[in-house]
Amino acid sequence: MSTPATPPRSLAEALRNRDDASLAALLRSRPDLITPVPTDLTQLATRAGTRGSVVRALERLDRFALQTAEALAVAGDPASYDELAGLMAGDARDAAVLHALPRALATLREQALVWGADDRLRLVRTARELLAPSPQHPSPTGLGPTVAEATAGMSPGRIQEIVTAAGLPSTHDSVSAVASLTKLFTGRRRMKALLGRAPEESLEVLNRLVWGPPYGQVTAEPASHLRWLIDRGLLLPTAPGTVVLPREVALHLRAGRAHRETEPVAPAVEAKATHRPQVVDTTAAGQAYTALATVEELLKDWDEGGPTVMRAGGLSVRDLKRTAVALDVAEPVAAFWVELAYAAGLLASDGDADERYAATPAHDEWLELPAAQRWARLAEAWLTATRTSGLVGGRDAKERTLSALGPGLDRSAAPEVRHRVLGLLAGLPEGASPAAESVLARLRWERPVRGAGGAQPGPQEGDDLRSRLARWTLSEAEMLGVTGRGALSAQGRALLGPRGVAAADASFSGSAPSGDSSSSVPSSPSGPGDKLPVHHHHRPPAPPDPLSPAEQAAASAAAARLLAPLLPEPLDHVLLQADLTAVAPGPLERPLADMLDVLADVESKGGATVYRFTPGSVRRALDAGRSASDLHDFLTAHSRTPVPQPLAYLIDDVARRHGHLRIGAASAYVRCDDDAVLSEILADKRSAGLRLRRLAPTVLAAQADPAALLDGLRAMGFAPAAESADGDVVITRAHARRTPPRTAPEPVPDGPPPPDTTLLSAAIRAIRAGDRASTTPLKSTPSPNGELPRTSSAETLATMQAAVLTGDTLWIGYVNAEGAASQRVIAPIRVEGGFVTAYDHTADEVRTYPLHRVTGVAELAED
Repeated sequence: MSTPATPPRSLAEALRNRDDASLAALLRSRPDLITPVPTDLTQLATRAGTRGSVVRALERLDRFALQTAEALAVAGDPASYDELAGLMAGDARDAAVLHALPRALATLREQALVWGADDRLRLVRTARELLAPSPQHPSPTGLGPTVAEATAGMSPGRIQEIVTAAGLPSTHDSVSAVASLTKLFTGRRRMKALLGRAPEESLEVLNRLVWGPPYGQVTAEPASHLRWLIDRGLLLPTAPGTVVLPREVALHLRAGRAHRETEPVAPAVEAKATHRPQVVDTTAAGQAYTALATVEELLKDWDEGGPTVMRAGGLSVRDLKRTAVALDVAEPVAAFWVELAYAAGLLASDGDADERYAATPAHDEWLELPAAQRWARLAEAWLTATRTSGLVGGRDAKERTLSALGPGLDRSAAPEVRHRVLGLLAGLPEGASPAAESVLARLRWERPVRGAGGAQPGPQEGDDLRSRLARWTLSEAEMLGVTGRGALSAQGRALLGPRGVAAADASFSGSAPSGDSSSSVPSSPSGPGDKLPVHHHHRPPAPPDPLSPAEQAAASAAAARLLAPLLPEPLDHVLLQADLTAVAPGPLERPLADMLDVLADVESKGGATVYRFTPGSVRRALDAGRSASDLHDFLTAHSRTPVPQPLAYLIDDVARRHGHLRIGAASAYVRCDDDAVLSEILADKRSAGLRLRRLAPTVLAAQADPAALLDGLRAMGFAPAAESADGDVVITRAHARRTPPRTAPEPVPDGPPPPDTTLLSAAIRAIRAGDRASTTPLKSTPSPNGELPRTSSAETLATMQAAVLTGDTLWIGYVNAEGAASQRVIAPIRVEGGFVTAYDHTADEVRTYPLHRVTGVAELAED
């Protein structure tokens, strides 16, 4: 970018001097500036200076760039580069700070927080108001007001007394007296001599105030060592009983530094342990398999309808505890799996009057996918979701408990933090697991914690949301199989996509390529005319923008391909034991697993799953329509060991008695070809509650409903079967409950998403065209208020037709079909049929406009 001949007088002029690449960088880093697209660069500059936009921009600065902005807020307005370098590097001229300062200043310039040449650096007014010290909002630097600010309301006589006590000659006016006092406090040699005469107690007071807060309380009759400081202006009164340490005095005591600790270099992420990559990948694959099994078990548990939805939304504490017991995990872990299934669109509320949670139709489609692809779906949903399960059990701003699947769990920073944590792990050598505290320290450097309004320091380490999100990310990534033994797995690395991995690798490759910074950026400008073009400075790689949906889908597919060979192959067999159990030594094929779930009860899980056969489980299979021969054939076909005799006897015995009694609706009846069995039932005292009576030798009538009669007779040890009105056996199967088609919850973004290249190009063209229209002189005389003059239909038509012949460019006002007014710069090509076809410089394309919607037209000057 060429240096403009005339220094810019405003932020709008500074933006006008930028090239398109620099404007694109600004709009990409601050996407709120193009929502909606500004009409011109003046409006863009105005929007860039609004409080909300500036606060958002300050919150996204790294620690050193923020410290640079804070230093500019306490420097002169405007400030020179040398003054800024002195505040950042101190009198010792810290080489690391001077090396990193051009990068930080370039960042502030790129984001339109600082503008002007190196000899006239200006922080935008809103940022200065947010960061400059005041009694209500102390500066993060700990500095107080200047001598001129602190003495603004002081009487001229008192100012002259301070000047005399400080050993300076008296002046004729307060302005020159304040200037003389300021010169004394900023002169290192003279200030050292003045403090050399101070009592020891006075120096102790200054040392307590030097790093802030700079305010102190004094009595109406201060002690002698305090009076010595007050008399010489080293402490200045700001209110009754309150004094402040002037900024110039504090800077002298600090050796010129605005901050106690300046952090020009991002802290490195340290490796805690190193494992072989193969061990990491196989461990992560085992965790991935466990994750799939856990989600499947959760949805199977809710297959016939899960817990009810609370009136305020979400799961009750009791239902979460019940789910945790069913999954054999802790409640926070159960909340994570529930939220993950919800984020993946696998479960939702059914929307009925008695609203319950249940699996969605997408769950059935998900089950048909290969295991690696099912995992990729879960991992992608976790990586992009804004819902945060770690908040479950906490309280919101209204002190209401946050529940799983309930409202209030969205945190827009969650996807960014997850991407960044995995990116930091990707920058470590393969197989290296990080020290958690070093990851948190890096994140806190990249996004320092700030208080409301952007002017005060936020909570201390570990208390901010981003740190908690990072901790949750590390544990959740391990549970999900994205990491193994704390290190990023191959499938986790692929999940980030090539862009994320490249940025992570660059962030750990050093602060700059060899000779880059020293060759293109001087540590200190050689003169006031030197400029710091944004695109000439090396900056550490910023976290990459989130992947587009297409890029994320490709990354997930790549992760699935890497994971697939590491997952165990499903087995088609079990090992039957003589103690009525079956051992599955690994994951089972789905038809086999589904059948075993009906025929047997799960007794234990782990590396191998143990199933137990009971009379109740066998009867369950018979109720589902299987015959005894079907069960024998099934076990023979899928067992690597012979079918044990006790199991065969169990199946035959239950099948022999199954359906011997038939129950139908009368209220209910029992029929049996063996009247002796019915006599046995009537004689049993346990049947009294069923109120049975004999209608015929083979039929009993009951006053209980069929379901109660079935349960009652089964409790007595019989194996009745229900029958239909036609006399056929009713086959009972578990009825899967499904919600109507539901989409996965949409992430809640933190402001507008970063614009893509197409939107950026269109926005810059529109802003340039609007700026050209607003700054180019018009051939016609504009209206007094600066708006485009309105013209009649005849004048509009004549001007358009003339422009077609001469090739002139016109500025028009246009109202679209929705009634929205806009200004456009066009070059008419053809006028016919009530329409004008023209090249629209704003949209950079040929368009056709109805003439009756053109409110006015003016010719642009040729220059």
